[in-house]
Amino acid sequence: MFDGNWRTAVDRALIPMGVSLRRTGITADMVTITGIAMAGAAAYFIGQGWFRLGVLFLALTGVPDALDGAVAKASGTSSDRGAFFDSVSDRLTDAILFGGVAWYLASNEPGRIMMLPVGIMAAAMMVSYQRAKAESLGFDAKGGIMERAERFIVLGIGLLFNEILIPILWIMFALTAFTALQRFAKVWKQASATRPAAATETQLARRSRLRIERQQRKTDSSRRPGR
Repeated sequence: MFDGNWRTAVDRALIPMGVSLRRTGITADMVTITGIAMAGAAAYFIGQGWFRLGVLFLALTGVPDALDGAVAKASGTSSDRGAFFDSVSDRLTDAILFGGVAWYLASNEPGRIMMLPVGIMAAAMMVSYQRAKAESLGFDAKGGIMERAERFIVLGIGLLFNEILIPILWIMFALTAFTALQRFAKVWKQASATRPAAATETQLARRSRLRIERQQRKTDSSRRPGR
């Protein structure tokens, strides 16, 4: 929801901060790498059960994630390489954070409940992959009830009130899976709407080819010597 509704406005508001950071010599890649380091620290503290510190570094993970694009725009270094690095780092930080949660559950909870954050991570990867694939095909897959920003917020709530961490994780899993279904349905509808047009173009191309072939046969026939 955040990415679909407020991302552009937030990015615009962060441009002055990006300009200030760029003047200090900080690059967008440095900001992105800082976010990965913050995620690693958050995962470590979460894995140890130090949830307050985990929430602090979780919040610090989100700051570079919001600022790297602003720094790139301020320095005029926005590029496909930077966008690729930013996207990969987002998936990496997600894996690191939920890996920390799985680590904690494996150490402190019985059974196989540590697979729950693994399931959330898999659903989150599906949400991200659908957007990437859809955009490569020219479709829009933004939006959904549980995007990356919402996952950060909900995870932070679960860590602050760790007595309900596992129920919170179940809710996050259900909503992330639902978001994946939302995006699938959105892209499926767009792709289905293009099929009649594509079919019409195919039919026109086939008719044109048949017409050319008939014309060619007539021309060849007229060139044959009489019997």
